[in-house]
Amino acid sequence: MRRSGILLALLVLPLYVPVLVFGAGAVAASAQGFDASGALLLLAAGLVVSLLLAPLTAAAAIRIANA
Repeated sequence: MRRSGILLALLVLPLYVPVLVFGAGAVAASAQGFDASGALLLLAAGLVVSLLLAPLTAAAAIRIANA
């Protein structure tokens, strides 16, 4: 069971990196008085894509678990 936790962490880690990069970029731009809308729009686009793919991913996971 320990190995599956490590594997899950390695699979999920690349999904966190863009959120951290664009979020930190938006905060830094806002703190310096620049427009942060570009980074925030990229974060919003990632959210929309994630919301669209989540049901498909969940269905595939359920199908694999029941097989």
